[in-house]
Amino acid sequence: MTNNALTLAYIGDAFYELAIRNFFIQKGFEKVGNLQKQVTLYVSAKGQASFLIKMLEEDFLTEKEIELVKRARNHKSHKSPKNTDVVTYKMATGLEALIGYCYLKNQKKRLNEIIEFIVGEEYVCIW
Repeated sequence: MTNNALTLAYIGDAFYELAIRNFFIQKGFEKVGNLQKQVTLYVSAKGQASFLIKMLEEDFLTEKEIELVKRARNHKSHKSPKNTDVVTYKMATGLEALIGYCYLKNQKKRLNEIIEFIVGEEYVCIW
């Protein structure tokens, strides 16, 4: 498994977006326009950063997870963020790396806990 923070964020971003899309489809959103509006609130850098901040404030993450998030957040990136500031972008990258790490480690229970924390209700991921 990779230890590269940006690679973890890359796979985490894909898994996270699929999980959030799946959640809202399960909730009955069928019109793509409405679905996209709702999903964007969760998968945008601003949304992801706010969820990570809330996780940190509520001591939701383990020490190991916090270390991973910090490593990803502080990783040097050659990419400039679009539509957001650098701090928000780096926080979102931290959340994505955490999700990518859990995904690659096959930590299904923890992934469900993370998604449930974010959406605020029970969620069972379709694997």
